[in-house]
Formats: sequence, structure tokens, C-alpha cells
Amino acid sequence: MEGLIMAGQMLLGLSILVGLHEFGHFAAAKYFKIRVDKFYIFFDFLFPLPGVMNFALIKKKIGETEYGLGWFPLGGYVAIHGMIDETQDADALAAEPQPNEFRAKPAWQRLIVMLGGIIMNVITGIVIFSLLTFKYGESYLPASEVKYGVVPNELGKEIGFQTGDKIVKINGRPFTEFNDVYSPEVVLGNNGYYTVDRNGQLVDVPVPNDFMDRLSDEGQSAFVLPLDPFVVDEVVSSSPAAKAGLQPNDRVLKVGAQQIQFFPELQKALKDNAGKTVPLQVERASQPVTLNVTVDDDGKIGFKPKSLLHYATRQYGLVESIPAGTKQAFGVVTTQMKAFGKIFKGEASLRKSLGGPIEIAQQYGGKWDWLRFWTLTGMLSMVLAFMNLLPIPALDGGHVIFLLYEMIAGRKPSDKFLEGAQKVGMALILMLMVFVLGNGLFKTLFHF
Repeated sequence: MEGLIMAGQMLLGLSILVGLHEFGHFAAAKYFKIRVDKFYIFFDFLFPLPGVMNFALIKKKIGETEYGLGWFPLGGYVAIHGMIDETQDADALAAEPQPNEFRAKPAWQRLIVMLGGIIMNVITGIVIFSLLTFKYGESYLPASEVKYGVVPNELGKEIGFQTGDKIVKINGRPFTEFNDVYSPEVVLGNNGYYTVDRNGQLVDVPVPNDFMDRLSDEGQSAFVLPLDPFVVDEVVSSSPAAKAGLQPNDRVLKVGAQQIQFFPELQKALKDNAGKTVPLQVERASQPVTLNVTVDDDGKIGFKPKSLLHYATRQYGLVESIPAGTKQAFGVVTTQMKAFGKIFKGEASLRKSLGGPIEIAQQYGGKWDWLRFWTLTGMLSMVLAFMNLLPIPALDGGHVIFLLYEMIAGRKPSDKFLEGAQKVGMALILMLMVFVLGNGLFKTLFHF
């Protein structure tokens, strides 16, 4: 049943996003009086082979456009008359362009049509995050709640933080929210410093003037994290934790012989035992229970923690929620850009970084939670916008690059060139799809 709920949430989320993305192209084309032959959610052919297994589950022609639901549950498309894409090649466009064709319109209009889907996904992401912020507010951790101190990463240790330090002042002033620790005022400023309570003694931790550069080089902002006691919130289906019998609300007491109180301690203990099977002692209904769990090669077992620190909520009015939601939405894009940067620099594994339908479904979870559903759907909307903007032929970004070339050079590439580029792009996308799907299946079966 959990698997059906996961799949159902993923299909609903992607259907909403694909439909809105394609509507962006459709609406822009209609505005410029370009004929749209088809508007489909999912493909009515064996993607990416437009001539194979052509049938729709539902279809209806209204005016000049056929609307339908395809049988191949991946993506969707609009067939814009006179445009070379996965449904039309150069041979199909051998005749003279007609006034209602895509290729007959000025380059700037075609550019807007191609950007329409991306713009719609960005708007969707902003709307979702803004409405979530309006309804649920914004959660934050009061500084007073970080009563157990912090744990630094390597960069935090380099500037002088120690595990258990309790930050009491920033630049000599008290603060109210833990996120103020990452404030640009201290990270970007000159001669900034933190005052910490270390075993009852007040100690100043100076911030180097090049600290922001070092943070950027490391690709992170959280150089210290709160030490937080925790319980198990949700166990990932078919994960090592699920197979070992870990349950929600379990409290981890030991990994092997190592005592565990805080989540960072658990993370370190699991990394130290990566690839091994270890006894995991938990407290369940006030009774100790010992489980044998296999830790994967990344030092993970597959569960989400629930912090026992008490978070507060900041409420927003409808108008106030828009900039806050916009910031959250574009934060997703920033994260994607950093992730791609790490992959290209060889600092992150492509295999471990890319997730496919299986991973997306697992993120939605086996319980229907509307807050999580819309949060993930908003994130996916921004990810789709970012991915579609990549300058790969067959993606919107590839078409945008060719149109910008045309606008700058004053001439457009030949239809044969565009058809060739489209085929290369489709081949790249197909190979990536095979890799992502195979990688996801392999990880699910073998937890690799």
C-alpha cells in the first residue's frame, strides 16, 4: 500500500507540473497566434520514438488542438506547428512556412514561446512556497533552545569552535534566532567574532576576514550545527533501517558500544561503521531493544530524524509571504547550481547525486501528507525549471541558445542542423534516462 501511495503522489505531482509547464508553451504560442496541434499529459508514443506505439488513453479535439492523456507516463508535450522537436523533423517542414507556424514568427516571439514552460514552473514554485508560508508560517530555532551547544564541521573547527560550545553573543551582542549565527553581518563583515560558553568560561571565536570565500570554496554555509537529541521520525521503505525493524519514535541509544545522545553523534558513528552490520540499541516504549542493521557505504541506514529541540513559527500575512516564498523557491535553484558545480568539479558523485522516479517517490513517502506533498512539488517545479534551462538540444534551454544565436547573428541555423542537434539532444537525454532509471533500480535492490 505504501508503494501505491508513493507512486500516486509522484504521478500527481509530476502531472501537475508537466501540465503547467506545457501550458506555459501553449499559452505563449496561442498569444502569438501560432497553431498548436497537440497538448498531451504523458506521451502518446514510446518516448522518444514518435512513430512507435501511437495511442492515447483519452483524447478530444477542440478547435485546431487535440488534447489528450498519453499512455507512456513520463513528461508530456505540446506539438507546436512548424517547430522541430521530438514530434516533427525537418522533412515534415519542407513546405514554405505558413503565417500560423512557429518558424514563421520573429525570433523574439519564438524565444518567449520556448521560455513559457520554464517561466510557468518558476511561477508555480513561487506560488506554492508563498501559499505554504502564508498557511504554515516559517519555522525557526530560537537561540535559547540550543541548550546543548553546537557541533562544528572541519571549517568550524579551523576557526576555533569546539563540540559543546554554546554561542551566547554575535559581535558582542545577544541574539534570538539560531540562524543569526550564519548572518552576513558576521560572515561577510570585518573583525567579526562569536562569544561562546565553553565549560563555564566565556571564549571569543574570531571570524577570519576571508571566511566567506572559504565557505564558498567548501560549498556550504552551516559550519556549526545544533547538538540536538532526536527520535526516529520516518523509516524509508525497504531501507536497511526498515529491514532491521527500526520504527518511528524509536530513540537510538547505542551504535555498537558507542553511546548516542545527539544526531551528529549518530552520523559519525554510522560513518565509522560504513559497510558493516552493527548492533543498534534503541529505546522503544521505555524498553531497550537491540537491532542488527547494515550500514550502507555512505554511512546511512535510511530514516529521517525528528529533533527534540522546540522550534518556533513565524507567521506571515498574504503579501508578506510572497517575498519569503520567492526566497525559498530560488533557494532550491541555488542548491541545484551548487550540486552541479560539485559534480563538474569531481567533488560529488554523479551516480549518488542524480535521482530518478524511484527516489522521487520515496521522498514523497508512504503516507499522504499534504504539507510534504506541496513542499516537494514546489521544489520539483523549480528543479524542472532549472533542468529545462540547461543548454542541451531537445530541452527548452537548447532551443533558447539557438534563438539567441539567431537574434545576435541575424540568421538562424538551418533546419537540417536543428534536426541533427535535436537528435543528439534526444540521444543524450535517453542515455541519461537509462542511467538514472537503472541507477535508481540498482540502489533500491542492492542499497548501494
